[in-house]
Amino acid sequence: MNRQTSRTGMVPRCVTMIAAMAAALAAGIGFPPMARAQAPSAVPTPSAVLAPSSVLAQTYPAKPIRLVVGFPPGGANDILGRLIGQKMLEAWGQSVVVDNKPGANAIIATDLVAKSAPDGYTLLIGASGAMVFNPGLYQKLPYDAVKDFAPVTMIGSFPLVVTTNPKLPVKTVRELIALARAKPGALNYSSGSSPFQLAAELFKYQAKVAMTHIPYKGSVQAVQAVMAGDADLTFVDSPPVMPQLKAGRVRGLAITSKTRAASLPDLPTMAEAGLPDYEVVLWTSLFAPAGTPPEIVNKLQAEVARIIQMPDIRERFAGLGIDPVGNTPEALSAIVKSEIAKWSAVAKAANVKAEQ
Repeated sequence: MNRQTSRTGMVPRCVTMIAAMAAALAAGIGFPPMARAQAPSAVPTPSAVLAPSSVLAQTYPAKPIRLVVGFPPGGANDILGRLIGQKMLEAWGQSVVVDNKPGANAIIATDLVAKSAPDGYTLLIGASGAMVFNPGLYQKLPYDAVKDFAPVTMIGSFPLVVTTNPKLPVKTVRELIALARAKPGALNYSSGSSPFQLAAELFKYQAKVAMTHIPYKGSVQAVQAVMAGDADLTFVDSPPVMPQLKAGRVRGLAITSKTRAASLPDLPTMAEAGLPDYEVVLWTSLFAPAGTPPEIVNKLQAEVARIIQMPDIRERFAGLGIDPVGNTPEALSAIVKSEIAKWSAVAKAANVKAEQ
């Protein structure tokens, strides 16, 4: 057989092989290893793409969660962290440890979480002071409140209580202003963190009075200073001061929200007390380190939102003067950005800077 005949004879054999391969494919018979390796990759189905995310959400948490609080035990942030942590334990069966890291206006605790692994196991019970007040008070911070965190949800918001030592000869905000004007610089106030300081400085600015600041590590210590007579007054969150108000160890003059608090109905607002433009409402929120998977962030948000609507938690919040919120990560992110701008402007107008 010559070469021409050989080439011509190959055509039928090629056609036969192609037909056989097509038949095998139609019958579901696999190709030999070499042929299978050269076959085009299958296109992932939507369910295959979403599977890892779904598994991540279902398996979280697989170990204990650490809630970092930037203040000593007893303040609003500590109380809220423990309430939320206990309910998470009951729902998920994993321990939730509240880790108090007080000091430096919560900078220590906030920076610790900012630099933690973004896996959902180290979270911040983030006070508005650390997240939106500190950026306007400090020239330099070791963390960026916007870039270094994944907002989860706002747990609750609350006004402050203008609180004085009972021996101070004032029973109203107007009388406090009159005394401060009569004795410029003689009165002093305690504060447990930057928002309380800035609340007092805003009062000084609007009332046109002079007072001296005495810093403390937390709200409990600031209230104790007023009780002991080491400070004349303080602007403080309601949880640590409520028992002392009821016992008569301190005196409440007003609250700093635009409407009266259900937990302290007899206290006037600052607007009613003579400063119509004065308003300070603080909040406590949950934050994760930036880069935490959205599936974990969303699961945490849904759980906290569920917890704060539970009847026993709502009752406890009401007794503490705290309004439950439970908003979305996107809503909390927008609040953080807008309030940084707001309070930075207030700090600048009042010429207030924290010591580095």
